[in-house]
Amino acid sequence: MIDTQYTKDLLDSIVEGITNVKGEEITILDLREIENAFCQYFVICTGNSNTQVSGIAASIERTVKTEMSERPFHIEGTQNNQWILLDYTNVIVHVFQKEFREYYDIESLWGDAIETRIEMEY
Repeated sequence: MIDTQYTKDLLDSIVEGITNVKGEEITILDLREIENAFCQYFVICTGNSNTQVSGIAASIERTVKTEMSERPFHIEGTQNNQWILLDYTNVIVHVFQKEFREYYDIESLWGDAIETRIEMEY
């Protein structure tokens, strides 16, 4: 059984890491009611360049490590910084450049998930 308060705190910490460096279009997909989903949540956001995508991923790592004493189980995509995936086991974070987010359209692929958009004003 995964602690729901821990997961909520992890989600909050991830979102904070994204907003610290002005990540955009933050969406949380709740996958808990989807049969055979391999995690509880996806967090998806957009960066405007390779540099910002890398910076968002680094900010998430730093914020979660500082606040939660956690490191990602696995990271992918740092060689090209077009789409970086950070796997925190029950929460998987996708940091996309805009065109790659539109192309892969994860929100539609997981259309049965409960979607929450985080509105940020910078």
